[in-house]
Amino acid sequence: MGLVTGEPQHIDGNIEHKLPDQIKAFDKIYYRERKYFVKRFLYVFLGIFFVFLFLPWTQNIRSKGFITTLYQDQRPQDLVSQIPGKILKWYVKEGDMVKKGDTIIVLGEVKDEYLDPDIINRTEYQIVQNVDKAKFYESKIEASRQQIENLENQRELKLNSLSNKRVQIERKIQAKEAELTAARIDLQQSKEQLERARTMLDQEAISKFDYERRNATFQKAQAAFTEKQNDLDNLKQDLVLNRLDIDNAIQEYSEKIAKTQGDLFASSSEVASAREKTADLSIKKQNLTSRSQYYYVLAPQDGQIVQARKAGINEIIKEGELIVEIVPQNVELAVEIFVEPFDLPLINIGQKARFMFDGFPAIVFSGWPQTSIGTFGGKVIAVETNRNANGKYRVLLVQDPDDRPWPPELRIGAGTLSFALLKDVPVWYELWRNINGFPPEFYKPGDSEEAKEAKDKEKESKF
Repeated sequence: MGLVTGEPQHIDGNIEHKLPDQIKAFDKIYYRERKYFVKRFLYVFLGIFFVFLFLPWTQNIRSKGFITTLYQDQRPQDLVSQIPGKILKWYVKEGDMVKKGDTIIVLGEVKDEYLDPDIINRTEYQIVQNVDKAKFYESKIEASRQQIENLENQRELKLNSLSNKRVQIERKIQAKEAELTAARIDLQQSKEQLERARTMLDQEAISKFDYERRNATFQKAQAAFTEKQNDLDNLKQDLVLNRLDIDNAIQEYSEKIAKTQGDLFASSSEVASAREKTADLSIKKQNLTSRSQYYYVLAPQDGQIVQARKAGINEIIKEGELIVEIVPQNVELAVEIFVEPFDLPLINIGQKARFMFDGFPAIVFSGWPQTSIGTFGGKVIAVETNRNANGKYRVLLVQDPDDRPWPPELRIGAGTLSFALLKDVPVWYELWRNINGFPPEFYKPGDSEEAKEAKDKEKESKF
């Protein structure tokens, strides 16, 4: 009874047998006789966790990116106007699919110098006129050359004639000099005979008639000498005149040839001017022909019309202004991601990666890419060596041919989350690395045994 009086007492043995009545709360308070699994569960959990620490974990670099194309000509293209003009007609609307060469828009001319609808034909007429002008002056050049040749021949003939005349005069001078010498001798003899006759007349040795006869002979000899002297002087004067004629002939024909050469040079200048004008007009015609083709803005490739920047008819478009944007239809997709400079040394050409595409649900285990659901494979094809404005480096990846194909519903510009796969390490090492803030293991995909064997074979083939 002391047990219920509230006085403290020491009880030996089983308390359950000391109680006077059966108490229901006793079974809910004391569990000493029951079996428990908490300790066993804890041991199993610790064992599983220990095994988990030694499981392989694939290190990776996570980065965001966008879907693009492998080749530049397959990316969205801005369709601009090559010339200023006004819109005359639209042939497409936003969202339409077009083929290469389809007309997108027709433009009209707005510049004054191109408003003449017949300007190409008029330019062609000017070209023909200048071509004919060049031909005319070319024929004139040929005539001038022929005239120069004729003048040179005439000069040669004239100089030959004057030279022959000079030779003849020189020969006559020689003959006259010989005759003058003979006349001088005759005159001297006649003079001596006349003096002797005067002496003999004074001595009355001869008659006065004989003296007169000898005086007449002297007078004749003196007249003959004077005549010969005059003839010689005339011939010498003719020789001087002949030399003057030669000089005059040379001067005359030189002036004529120079004048003809001046005409030839003037004609050559006109030909050059006409040809230059023809070339300028030909360029102008070609530019006009090319410009007329720019009135029709054509689709450069198959694709879809998006983002029309102009709308109304007769709206003015400046040169180089954007009209619409065309998204190519047949493209080879790629993914561009941007990695930090800290992670760039870990990215290599041919390296594998996994992707999560926007709009495609996925369950990702970044450390176990093989167990991920909804991800797609790729490999690195290009790593840029210059960082962009955001301070990151651009990496281009393409579809992995050994993995499942990318979904055909992908569109250019959609977002992606990529995991560049690195080296396999234990889970405990990855936890330790992240706790300490260390970078992933540096390695190259070519460091595998197969790559080493391929390198060895390549070296052997060189030797």
